[in-house]
Amino acid sequence: MNQATRTVLSMKGIKKSFSGVPALWGVDFELKAGEIHALVGENGAGKSTLIKIMTGAYRRDSGVIEYDQNPSGSPVPHRDGDRQDGGWTHSVAFQNPTEAQAAGIVAVYQEIQLVGFRTVAENIFLGREPHRFGIIDRRAMNTGASEILERLGLHMDPRSVVGSLNIAHRQMVAIARAISFGARVLILDEPTSSLTETEVSVLFDVMRRLKSEGTSIVYVSHRFEELYAVCDRVTVLRDGRNIVTRSLSTLTRLELVCFMLGRQPEEVSKGVTAFAGQPQNTLGQPVLLQAEALKYKKRLNGVSIEMRHGEIVGLAGLLGSGRSETVRALFGAEPLEGGSVKLEGSLLSLRDPHDAIDAGIAFLSEDRKADGIIPELSVRENLTLAALPNLTQWGIVSKKRQNELVERFMQRLDIKAASAEQKIHELSGGNQQKVLLARWLCKNTKLLLLDEPTRGIDVGAKREIQRLIAELAKQGLGVLMISSEVEELVEGSQRVVVLRDGQSIAELSGEQKNIKAILHAMAEGADRKEAVGGQSETEQNPNEEQEA
Repeated sequence: MNQATRTVLSMKGIKKSFSGVPALWGVDFELKAGEIHALVGENGAGKSTLIKIMTGAYRRDSGVIEYDQNPSGSPVPHRDGDRQDGGWTHSVAFQNPTEAQAAGIVAVYQEIQLVGFRTVAENIFLGREPHRFGIIDRRAMNTGASEILERLGLHMDPRSVVGSLNIAHRQMVAIARAISFGARVLILDEPTSSLTETEVSVLFDVMRRLKSEGTSIVYVSHRFEELYAVCDRVTVLRDGRNIVTRSLSTLTRLELVCFMLGRQPEEVSKGVTAFAGQPQNTLGQPVLLQAEALKYKKRLNGVSIEMRHGEIVGLAGLLGSGRSETVRALFGAEPLEGGSVKLEGSLLSLRDPHDAIDAGIAFLSEDRKADGIIPELSVRENLTLAALPNLTQWGIVSKKRQNELVERFMQRLDIKAASAEQKIHELSGGNQQKVLLARWLCKNTKLLLLDEPTRGIDVGAKREIQRLIAELAKQGLGVLMISSEVEELVEGSQRVVVLRDGQSIAELSGEQKNIKAILHAMAEGADRKEAVGGQSETEQNPNEEQEA
């Protein structure tokens, strides 16, 4: 069989659930010998779950994994109870990552797991050190490490202490460790998240070298430039399902974005009203927020946003674009390393969320269960959590004032609960979200930061939340809203700011604020100045995506 077309790893009908909630719905994935295969999808798509099943960290609920771990292409003896053909089988069921590593399937994760006070060689052979007469043979270990590093084209002293290396060199040590297992399938999970362009180039050279030797690579990244630079094929997952597997040479960036977000390319130009409550005209309102050139590590690299009182501004972008980092920085949860934030003209020093709350900034996290509600507390306790300092005298909370506040906001937001004493985890997702909104409305909130406010709630509750957001804006509240549903941003905001790789790359309003323009900006990038009030570069050249 041709080496280039031989399948090394095949996953068929993989299903996995956690506490009865499906994470994978029968996913198929195929990896060929000597190919670099991109695995992409937004948060919750199922990428991490699939990788962990691939490496033995999770056990699949159903489905078949077939793995040809013999470089010659002939079958190898392996018994796992799944399927046997006269004692020879490709079917595998790894019990743990150690078994997968022994078979040649190794993952290198974004959070590099190395021992900082050990040398490069010691990390590469950790737990598998060569011995001579019962003593670690350091000469043999250093020689072996040097051979692996040279194979990867790396010039590194194997005696160097890992803790003294920069992040790029540590990444290479982690890859060298994977190769030392005899890896035939190498999984790289967001390997460039902390690398410079030069370091990324070195990594790609290493990947191409491994590919030429027949190593198969599963490459997880949200950066399109990288995918098109180094990958052969791509598999897109969405909501735990296969969407498409295609050669990247036959797939435009716009098509890739559409597959990730659940839009058909031919439907992009069609407008769909999805927001229950139209935003108001705020052109005459005073400026509320001025955020200029925000910088935070490599995640934010010049984000700028300006908005007025009563305005809803949408933040669009793919996973890794910097959307969540932007709102967290504005809330003081991520320490800014550059840029400035002004609220009503006053320069803010946001050292932590307390500073933001005192200034009148509120934040609803994307994960309300982890970062929002306190499950075992009541609706009353959750709703008034932020307002407790205003309800307390001499260290004692006024139950009367607290109950008055709860009753007022439960009626105002139409929160459906048996009583204010019902535990919040017993409420529907939509009503939990209303309680979290009420928590901040109890304060003197001027700017409301919303990260996916309608995710995970039913259609009826979703429209209620959307209508409530529009009503709050009409009362003068500024709303900065992240949503992965492009229609929600188009219909529910006055302007949409598109982020890409930690930068503001387009600002769309008026007729230019449409699904097609947003997706083009997310896929290809756009000049911000040209996108404001005029056509973006992709709008001026509608055939650009065909030329990509």
